[in-house]
Order: sequence, then C-alpha cells, then structure tokens
Amino acid sequence: MGLLGILIGLGLLLFLAFRGWSILLLAPAAALVAAAFAGEPLLAHWTQTFMSNAASFIAQFFPLFLLGALFGKLMDDSGSVTVIADEMTRRLGEKRAILAVVLAGAIVTYGGVSLFVAFFVLAPMAQALFRAAGIPRRLMPAAIALGTSTFTMSAMPGTPAIQNAIPMPFFGTTPFAAPGLGIIASAVMLGFGMWWLNRAERIARSRGEGFGDTLIVDAAQVADDEFIRERATGSHEFDTAELTHGAHSSKGPPLWAAALPLVVVVAVNLVMSLVVLPRLDVSFLAEVRFGETSLSAVGGVWSVATALAAAILVLIGLNFSRLPNLRSSMDAGANASVLPAFSVASLVGFGAVVAAMPAFELVRTWVLGIEGGPLVSLAVATNILAALTGSASGGLTIALDALGASYMTLAAEIGLEPALMHRVAVIGSGTLDSLPHNGAVVTLLAVCGSTHAKSYFDIVMVAVVSALLALVAVIVIGSAVGSF
Repeated sequence: MGLLGILIGLGLLLFLAFRGWSILLLAPAAALVAAAFAGEPLLAHWTQTFMSNAASFIAQFFPLFLLGALFGKLMDDSGSVTVIADEMTRRLGEKRAILAVVLAGAIVTYGGVSLFVAFFVLAPMAQALFRAAGIPRRLMPAAIALGTSTFTMSAMPGTPAIQNAIPMPFFGTTPFAAPGLGIIASAVMLGFGMWWLNRAERIARSRGEGFGDTLIVDAAQVADDEFIRERATGSHEFDTAELTHGAHSSKGPPLWAAALPLVVVVAVNLVMSLVVLPRLDVSFLAEVRFGETSLSAVGGVWSVATALAAAILVLIGLNFSRLPNLRSSMDAGANASVLPAFSVASLVGFGAVVAAMPAFELVRTWVLGIEGGPLVSLAVATNILAALTGSASGGLTIALDALGASYMTLAAEIGLEPALMHRVAVIGSGTLDSLPHNGAVVTLLAVCGSTHAKSYFDIVMVAVVSALLALVAVIVIGSAVGSF
C-alpha cells in the first residue's frame, strides 16, 4: 500500500499541476496522500517532514533565487539584454539568424540572466530575424531553447543557474566542478542542436516553407497569464508576472556597459571559488550558531551569491540614470523570486515525505542497483525525477535529498570524484525536464506564438536529445579518465 500511495500522490501532483493548479497547494496535499496510504502520521509529516525540508531548501538557496531574479529584472529594465540581442542581430544578420538567436540567449543566460527574461527579449528579435530570412516561425522556440535552456544551464563551468548550485552542498563542490567535462558536454549540445536546426531550415527552404503567419504576440498578456505563471514558477527562478512591473529604460546602454555585468558574474564567481574562499579562515562555521557546517557545504552558494551581488552593484552604477524607477524595478525583481522559490521548495518537501515512507526503500534499492555503476544510476534518478516534476531544480533536489548521502558513500568506496557526480547530476536534471508539461516549454511556445504540435519536436531534439548525448559522453569519458 505504501508504494501505491507514493504513485497515487505523484499522479495527483502531475495531473493537477499540468492543469495549472498551484504547486503550493498540490505538493503538501500529494504528500499527505502518500503518507495516508502508508499509515503514517499525517500532521507530523506535514509540519515536521514536509515543512522542515522545504524550509531547509529555502534557507540554502533563496539568496540565489532572490539575487538571480533581481539581476535579471535590472538587466531587462536597463535595456542591457535588448542591447546584447540587437548587437548579435547586427553582427550576424538574417543570413545566420538561427546562430544569432542561439548565441544571444547563451551570452545572457551564462551571464546570470533568468531564461524567462531572455525568452521575452529574444522572441521579438527572433521573429524579426526569422521573418526577414524566411525561416519558419515554428523553429523559433527550439532556437531560443538551445541558447537559453541547455548548455548554459547545466554544463558550462561556473554557470550561475540554480541547477548548478544545488549539488554543491551535497557533494562539497564548486560551480566550476569538472570544467573540462562541462565544456565537452556544452560542445555536444551546441553542436548537435545547431546541426539539427540548420538541417530543419534547409528542409523547410527546399519545401518552399516561409515564416508563415503574421501573428503578433502580446508579450504582456503572456506574462500575466495565470495558467502560464503557475506552470512556469515550478520550473525556474522567475515569476513571469513581474516582467510587466517595474519601469523599462527608454534607451539602452552602450554595448560595453550592457555586457560588463555579465562578465562580472563569471569573473567574481571564478575568483571567489578558486582564490578567495579557499584562503579564508572559516573555522567559525563549526560553531552551533552557524549551523555546525563547513566551507564545502556553503562555499558554492557564497561564490554565486557574491558574484550576482557584485554584478547588481555594477549594473546599477552603470545604468542609474537609465533606470527610470529603480525602486520599482528592484521590488519587481525581488517579488519575482518568491513564488518560484517556494514552489520548488514545496516540490522538495513532497520528495522528502515520499523518501520517508518505508516503501521508498524499494525505490532506493532499485535506483542504486541500476547496472552501469553510480554515475548511470545517478543520471537515471535525476532524469526520472526531473521528468516527473517538470522541474530540473525540483527533481535534482529531491534526488539528492533522498540519495545524495548514498552516492557519496559509494563514491568514497570506489574512488569516484564528487565533481564528476556533480556534473552528471546537473546535466541529468536538464534533459527530460523539457517534457510537454514543463513550465519553460509552455511559456516559450506562448511567447513565440507557436504550439506543441508545430514546435515541440524540434525542442525535443535540441533540448532533450542533445542533452542526453552530452550526458552519455560525460559518463563515458568520466568513467574512463575521471573528472577534469
């Protein structure tokens, strides 16, 4: 009955979440259903298991949600994201329209801008380029997804994406874990994705297929859509409703000023991770008042948080006169972080209740016993949970909460490097999360004026298949030569 309860609870969560119900309501309800079938105390699991684990997630990662959303909103309102996108359009032009969209998305998201902010800036740019070049509208979502939601989210060393931060407390790693393998995985994703999109463009031209309809998407209406908002907030770190709040600059900054905050994010993250933090005396962290923790458990989050905070200060300093209402923009950015953080935390709480069920031991034994070793089983676990929750961050945290300690024990026994597990876990979480019910997919299709029927297959090829190929490459190479 316990296993049946887990399946029913999960099914309830998936079905109602797909229909737009709030995760804040669904996750505790589904957890209590699972507990009820197992004959476990309901109130204890709600207040002690569910809430304590959800609160732990907030305590660890809310600074990154807050600073990431704030940075993305300020980059948008200052016009910096638009300036970078326009520069890519000018340099590459309609002859390389697909590459321009992909690279523009990659630059801003690797620099710390939320992919939802990037969606709403890149979609109009892609529409203008694709229409001028005669490339079908249906390829717009895949091109934007390749640049924003693949290698810069899960593979590029040092990416400030929340998914790259989640394994750090579990494995004691940094944002730059396994940099060589991350670069290889990025090359596989980008290479395969570009090959697929260029192939699709050639086939469309041979058939005489042009851009298509003249639909004009109302971005503000998409951002305020309650169904899209509920779906989106459980999958990434920005509440789309806040995109229409704040005040946008009437004139963007020079290119160097637009790009400098992105450079600051990467540079400060690198210096903090590899130079500053390793040299600090942080023995005070062992004290009770600081949670009796260690630098390996908090250093990664500190690095990313410091990088984002520094970039925000640089951004405000460079664009103070271009931000017509700084307080309003900052309020909107801060507000944009709250619902996503609590939605993902609720998924984590649900996973904690499921993991506490006696029947979950069967699942744990099955996962750890998957043929191919711990890297394969870790990849399978993160893939499955990200697919079921429709959230890379939620699925990854649930997997590591339930199995992270077991993987660390296995790694110590066989000499497997935590950095390698970090990179496999992050890439694994960013593969099957892009199923049809994923909030980012739903939002991207809406803002591009397309549908699942027209565009989803190409999204699968560039966001799922390319990531799976990269994951296989990392597992094979990492198993043979270790982390580098």
